[in-house]
Amino acid sequence: MAIIEGPDSLLRERGVSQQVDAFVIGCQFSRNGQTFAAALGDGTVQFYHPADRSWQSLNVHKGAVLSLAQDVTPDGFITGGDDGQLARMAPGAQTQSIAGFGRKWVEHVASWAGAKSLPLIACAVGKSIHLYAADGTLLKTMEHPSTVTGIAIDSKGKRVAASHYNGASIWFTATKTTTAKTLEWKGSHTGIAIHPAFEAIVTTMQENALHGWRQPDGQHMRMSGYPAKTESHGFTASGRWLATAGADAIVLWPFFGGGPMGKAPTELAGGDGIIAKRVACHPLHDVVAAGFADGLVVVADIARERILPVAGPGRGAVSALCWSPNGNHLGFGTEEGFVACVDFSKKP
Repeated sequence: MAIIEGPDSLLRERGVSQQVDAFVIGCQFSRNGQTFAAALGDGTVQFYHPADRSWQSLNVHKGAVLSLAQDVTPDGFITGGDDGQLARMAPGAQTQSIAGFGRKWVEHVASWAGAKSLPLIACAVGKSIHLYAADGTLLKTMEHPSTVTGIAIDSKGKRVAASHYNGASIWFTATKTTTAKTLEWKGSHTGIAIHPAFEAIVTTMQENALHGWRQPDGQHMRMSGYPAKTESHGFTASGRWLATAGADAIVLWPFFGGGPMGKAPTELAGGDGIIAKRVACHPLHDVVAAGFADGLVVVADIARERILPVAGPGRGAVSALCWSPNGNHLGFGTEEGFVACVDFSKKP
């Protein structure tokens, strides 16, 4: 495996960055790819516009932003905060409140805006997931046996899944049923990801492991051996690989050829003992970006086992990482308030 060029060359030549005075809790691009947003622990959201390379700051929450996702609109975002607000915003527009929950934290948000179903907005508050239409109308509330620790909507907008203590729950979005399909496994589950073709659901756990359930038969899949907690995981666009953090490499579990059970994972960009904190899968190709505890950011081509450094260490642990919808830009942020966006598009 070859690591090419200097660790800061792409950031220097193709990136823009700024230093802010707060922890970066998450980042995301708008659905049209024209705006990059970084949500901060001081309640603000920083916007970057690649077209004119301009930055904009917006005060959103009275307290920390806890969660960030694309809105169902082309250019907007939704956030949850420790002020109990589920908010929506867009560059140049005033922040709107979709719902308020008093002193309860809005810890997780998600949305879906495909072509075959109505757009959906979801947020997790305590043991509940609240599901909204695009205009903010409450569609239903889904109750869980314990605090919801992660939410995900499948690629067709048909199901919303939640991780919680002792397993996960799956709900159909279009029905009024008050019962979920439960996926049981003892322990504390801390995050959730859905296979693009709904062939599996995988959760991270409080212990240094992941647990999965094959769909639709629910066969268990155990992925362990990590030296640290897996704080970030996701499937590649093809669904062939599950990329995970939690080791001193990008750990890739094969979801083909009968895997992952009985198959060894592939490890890329590792060997120096620094733990990967965040991974983000490219929206089109089997390519994964990873951010490490020392601030290093790399991009890995899985098939070629080729590692491309994006940003060198020294700016704080990477706490947020995302691709634009077309894969032309990569954004990231760190615990020490460094925010950056790197252009991967072909230059004329």
